Amino acid sequence: QVQLVESGGGLVQAGGSLRLSCAASGRTFTTYDMGWFRQAPGKERVFVAAITWDGITYSADSVKGRFTISRDNAKSTVYLQMNSLKPEDTAVYYCAADKVVITTTSEYWGQGTQVTVSS
Repeated sequence: QVQLVESGGGLVQAGGSLRLSCAASGRTFTTYDMGWFRQAPGKERVFVAAITWDGITYSADSVKGRFTISRDNAKSTVYLQMNSLKPEDTAVYYCAADKVVITTTSEYWGQGTQVTVSS
């Protein structure tokens, strides 16, 4: 069982930055792939970025060059550094964990953290 708790969301002006954190419980964090998704009002949840258990990262085209995912295995935490934020980045951001691959049907999810970007 893995529990995920996100933090770091908030209100920021366009062009600004935020760093989201996702703290995971359990002793097997290093064996999980981790990822971030977001869901805007009235839209489906979509993939943002992921990092494998061995540190390989991949991200959606819409955030490439602006968002960076990283993990600190000693702290059982995954981060999403978001720079050059745009109003269209406004959404609830969710952390996910899975032992196989990060998808919209990943095994574990956090409760979400709101990110609002004003123009």
